[in-house]
Amino acid sequence: MLNRIDLRGSSRDPRGLLPRAQLDVSVAVDRIRPLVEAVREHGFAAIRDATERFDGVTLDRLRVPVEALAAAERALDPEVRAALVESIERARRVHRDQRRHDVTTQVVPGGTVTERWVPVARVGLYVPGGLAMYPSTVVMNVVPAQVAGVDSLVIASPPQRDNGGLPDARVLAACALLGVDEVYAVGGAQAVAMLAYGAATTADGAEQCAPVDVITGPGNIWVTAAKRLLRGTVGIDAEAGPTEIAILADDTADPVHVAADLISQAEHDPLAASVLVTPSVELIDAVERELARQVAATKHSERVTTALTGLQSGAVLVDDLAAGLRVVDAYAAEHLEIQTRDARDWALRVRNAGAIFVGAYAPVSLGDYCAGSNHVLPTGGCARHSSGLSVQSFLRGIHLVEYDEAALRDVAPHVVTLANVEDLPAHGQAVQARFRGAAPA
Repeated sequence: MLNRIDLRGSSRDPRGLLPRAQLDVSVAVDRIRPLVEAVREHGFAAIRDATERFDGVTLDRLRVPVEALAAAERALDPEVRAALVESIERARRVHRDQRRHDVTTQVVPGGTVTERWVPVARVGLYVPGGLAMYPSTVVMNVVPAQVAGVDSLVIASPPQRDNGGLPDARVLAACALLGVDEVYAVGGAQAVAMLAYGAATTADGAEQCAPVDVITGPGNIWVTAAKRLLRGTVGIDAEAGPTEIAILADDTADPVHVAADLISQAEHDPLAASVLVTPSVELIDAVERELARQVAATKHSERVTTALTGLQSGAVLVDDLAAGLRVVDAYAAEHLEIQTRDARDWALRVRNAGAIFVGAYAPVSLGDYCAGSNHVLPTGGCARHSSGLSVQSFLRGIHLVEYDEAALRDVAPHVVTLANVEDLPAHGQAVQARFRGAAPA
């Protein structure tokens, strides 16, 4: 079922040889640009038109009534409520420990620099609603923003025809559990544009969605393209494409576990990527047998089969675990599992991954819901330079520079010298003016 790539004996950079989804976000950017511009210029009318075309829903009001949020929470299945409450508590526990604190450094007597960590004022959190519904993504977006101290949170999620044009009821219930009451039934690129530019959310313009400072959350290629297009107008977390799992495994790995974990990510999307990296031919063969058995029994077998047999998925054979480590670092997976001897030692040597799951009892599914970690993670190799969503995603470091007269006088000659070297004499004069126009002693 899995495409096999044999890298044994190869000294080439593996990046161009590894499975990867063939997505061109730049093409998608060109396609959604007119829609984004229409939302900027026409607001509600453009959003409603796009919602009719793409979601098959006609809305006269985009904001979800507070009563609908409360009703969704009341109707929530008790087991689902308990699971969401547990997920929220574990996420808060982890994210509270991420919160940075102000630090003051005394550079010299009378001269200090303080780095303050200040939350952004307003954030837009996107929750997908395509092949699956994601109340867990509400948790992963909202908790770090709340811990960071963001004052204003707004959630956008696609309307569902089977829920009267509102977002999924479980998504709404999760919003209510977290105390978020500004929720919009808008999805896709039009949601990102609404969050970035602001827009009326009723036909008569009586209600408005104010623009946000940062947009976070995963989505399909159109959401990703809109985030790329609007980056700069707003901050974004990362460009999140189809989900990925890579598993670095040796002959100690249980093929039942490996196959189950590959399937778990393939279940998300036909474009999802599932990649096994191992020096063991025997493991690959055993995993293939397990895939044949487990895929036939899983609910979304057609979707899973499409993902596992696609160009983005495969089994990569390497000489040894050291070579496997080079491969997974080159791949920079959204989710990386280590199922080897001394798994933690190998995990600590990994440089590039969105999140690392160590050993036989830390599957990616745990991180999706209840590990306490965040499941909004960089995809498509972006883990080489980007991090997953965290409290830091909603904070900005601002320096407070405080020098008294003596401290400035002491360093002034160096400032003047460097200003003159760069042919910016007014910079030096701005310092000298504080000493009655005379050169400082």
